[in-house]
Amino acid sequence: MTLSTSAEIQVLQRLSHSPASVWELLDSQDSSLGEFYALLEQLKARGLVEVRGGRVSLTPRGEEHVRKLGVRYFDFRCASCGGRGYSIPEDLEELAEEFFRIAERRPLPVEEYDQGYIAPVDVLRRVGFIYERGDLTSREVLVIGDDDLLSIAAALTAAPRRVVAIDIDERLVSFINRVSEEHGLRLEAMTYDVQEPLEESLRRGFDVFVSDPVETLEGIKLFLSRGAAALRGAGSAAYFGLTTLEASRRKWYRIQRMLHDMGFVVTDIRRRFSVYPCEDTNFFRYQEKLRIVRKLGVPCDHHWFRSALYRVEAVAVPEPLVADRVELGEKFYHDEECWATPE
Repeated sequence: MTLSTSAEIQVLQRLSHSPASVWELLDSQDSSLGEFYALLEQLKARGLVEVRGGRVSLTPRGEEHVRKLGVRYFDFRCASCGGRGYSIPEDLEELAEEFFRIAERRPLPVEEYDQGYIAPVDVLRRVGFIYERGDLTSREVLVIGDDDLLSIAAALTAAPRRVVAIDIDERLVSFINRVSEEHGLRLEAMTYDVQEPLEESLRRGFDVFVSDPVETLEGIKLFLSRGAAALRGAGSAAYFGLTTLEASRRKWYRIQRMLHDMGFVVTDIRRRFSVYPCEDTNFFRYQEKLRIVRKLGVPCDHHWFRSALYRVEAVAVPEPLVADRVELGEKFYHDEECWATPE
């Protein structure tokens, strides 16, 4: 019998419980979008699964295969936090409600900047994780690209000494500054193109940076380099999201080498920590331009786009891999693994 991959086992475990939509099934495993599609086609070719109307189920042969492998379905995740390990404490419920109200007014994502946002409750979970690690209270925090409005959530806690958000989208910058003024927050936003070096006033001036970079190697190297240039030195920390959907294990390996070369050590990877809601107000409003949607041939019906949260810490003064101005063009947003990026 051919040894099954981890992704195949994950898919079979989920299908042993019940049929699932292709999007729910995609969300049950950890391979990249291209790898998942190839696996699904392979399982169909082997006669183990069938797909009808966007739903996947085991065939009789598949059920026999599952029995021989000893596959069973269990769900060990915490039901109240979705397996993340973090929930909103009672004494921050008013803050959470205010943030939810603010987030409802956000500018809609635009395709030009490959924008998309994580669920507001997951933004608060990120802030909680950053707080727990001692990287929020009395710290100066830089947010590079802020579709998620994490700068607002962090500033609402009144814990940081200063929060600065930088983003290429002038609509977001204006919105964040308006909210900051309305609520009297220690928060400011500036327009910034990551292809340009950080201005002098932002260099070596922060204890923490947070980002959700594009997942091409060139793109993430640039985001992480700009963040590294902003940090003060040893003990400074960085947080960023990274999926397994648009970043294969090989890409993760190369990204981790970049981090080590810049002087960072990986202290935490919180798996499946953030979800991008499958909503018309998010990047799914142009889902017909996503390769994975065209390949699977059915519209999204499940919150399937999730990312892990990295925390890295500088062991010396971080050295950015990119210091000068660059012009990346199309390769900034697209590579062969970017199946959930508009084409």
